[in-house]
Amino acid sequence: MRLPTSKGMVNLKLHKSKIDDEIYYYLLKNGEKRFMYRHKYNDARGKRKEKKKSSFLTDKAALKALIEVKATLLRGQVKQVEHSQMTVSQWLDIWYETYNSSWEITTRLQRKNAIELQMKPLLGKYKLISLDKTTYIREYINVLKQKYADSTVALFHRLFKIAINAAVEDEIIPRNRFRKVSVEIDDELENVLTASELDLFLEAAQEHENITNYTLILLLAFTGVRKGEALGLRWKHIDFENKTLTVDWTRDRHGCRPPKTKNSYRMIPIDKLLVDQLLAYQRWCVEKKFSFGLKVDKKNDLIFISYQDGVPIAENMPHYSFNRVHKVLTDQKTPVNKISPHGLRHTHATILINQGIPVKTIAKRLGNTVAVILKVYSHSFKEYELMAVSAFGSTLTFGASGATSGAN
Repeated sequence: MRLPTSKGMVNLKLHKSKIDDEIYYYLLKNGEKRFMYRHKYNDARGKRKEKKKSSFLTDKAALKALIEVKATLLRGQVKQVEHSQMTVSQWLDIWYETYNSSWEITTRLQRKNAIELQMKPLLGKYKLISLDKTTYIREYINVLKQKYADSTVALFHRLFKIAINAAVEDEIIPRNRFRKVSVEIDDELENVLTASELDLFLEAAQEHENITNYTLILLLAFTGVRKGEALGLRWKHIDFENKTLTVDWTRDRHGCRPPKTKNSYRMIPIDKLLVDQLLAYQRWCVEKKFSFGLKVDKKNDLIFISYQDGVPIAENMPHYSFNRVHKVLTDQKTPVNKISPHGLRHTHATILINQGIPVKTIAKRLGNTVAVILKVYSHSFKEYELMAVSAFGSTLTFGASGATSGAN
């Protein structure tokens, strides 16, 4: 019988133990006794296989492990026995290679990066079936928190749970031990402007940015659409007469494609100010494309084009525009928070909440579920609840005299 040691494989003579026919003992070179089990079983296809494990210090420890293997097999969980030595790293490779073709390209890249840069380096060496909750929090969650914001840590936690759920569904492990692990995120959004700050931001954009960038910023602010949804808009998506905007496409550096969720497909009313700006911008686009000798299609052309060559703007252009606007405000010593394009989506939502717009209406406008809106903007709803309490009391004359006692 060949057994692994720290110096490689060695031949050792096995002796049957008295405790069980499938428990054996062997002697190391220094004379110390070790135990192992060897159990034969049929796999899911009826093929005869053997499960064995060595290096137990006592026959009772070997017997306990053997009983656990037998119990697992009796429950029909053959895969758990066959893959008991699989590491987290090995499973992540299998998971990605098996399922990535069915994922959206952005999802594929996100999960690939998380696997290679976070999951494998921190957890890859652990056995998939024996990785416990305490180790997971200590070696993964707590380490990530030292480097990333809580929202980013929550994303990496969610991605790992997805990978583990796939292992459960494939019957390689019995359950997901990390399902109830939670990552607390500060309810208060930082990537958001107040209404007065938004006024200053829009004024600076109008004065200092080109017409494409300003129109895009205005559209993000007045609709709350995602940056990718804005970049994917074509002129056919704007109904100037009925003042509506339709979202049924998104665009990023990987190209155009339909939205991920059914809630993202939506038609929303838009403000007259935005309609007028889009009309003026459409005229500019036609003139600009003609000047470059480009074909004009007022229905299917992407809306946002570059003033330099008339082609659709790149996916990263809005970020440069936002940075420039913030620099202008900073140079002017104007106190406005720095935000990203997605921050205008948060800003749009919080302003609507503060105006008392029903959450269902906000969810429909943003292409989210009510649950998501309540979770993401919980801080704003707490403030609104306090306002509601104050508003209710201010409408009544009862209690104005300060009386607090009841009837005797």
